[in-house]
Amino acid sequence: MNEHAGMTGMDDASGTDDATPMAAAEAAVIMQQAGERARRQFRVSHRVTFTIWGLGLLLGYGAMWLTVRGQRPFHGPPPAAFAVVALLGAGSVMSGVAEARADSGVGGLSAIRRRIHFLGVLAGLGAMFALEGALVHAGASRPVVGVFEASAPVLVAGLFYFITSAVWLDWPVFGLGVWLVVVAAVGGFAGPAGVWGVDALAAGLAYLLMAAIEPRLRRS
Repeated sequence: MNEHAGMTGMDDASGTDDATPMAAAEAAVIMQQAGERARRQFRVSHRVTFTIWGLGLLLGYGAMWLTVRGQRPFHGPPPAAFAVVALLGAGSVMSGVAEARADSGVGGLSAIRRRIHFLGVLAGLGAMFALEGALVHAGASRPVVGVFEASAPVLVAGLFYFITSAVWLDWPVFGLGVWLVVVAAVGGFAGPAGVWGVDALAAGLAYLLMAAIEPRLRRS
């Protein structure tokens, strides 16, 4: 009798031991799935920002193209107009930093990453204006400076999204960053006037495409 009871107890203990790891594994899976659902539910939407800056590039760069096309000789857009366009690019990047703050929290490693991104953007914009001044000082022609003025803000924005995607493993943003870098590098071959039109379409439509597919990406 006691022997039978002892064997039964051993079987029960063995069953409990076998069930415990399985229950723990199932609980871990459930917790992971719940965490993924929560991240999708509370993830900050970038759709509005992508839409605003897509339209801003289309309209801003498009206006620059209308201003400079047909100039003989080419003398470029007014300095104030270029400053507005540069601020548009800077605003797009800064809004990305602000959204990253809402998306990832306000402290710890996330805060350090945001500070690095912010400083990187400031350094890029500062270097952009400094390099333009250096080109003028070195005697670069106005068409060369015009190509730089159109391409540099797009390049800075593309590098920002490229680096951000590497940190957060955000592949759609990675694609946007790579595309903007390519547009900045290749668009200049359209000439000092045409580069504004090429960048307006290629970069502006890329932002609008991201705005269109962003809700679907959030559900995936």
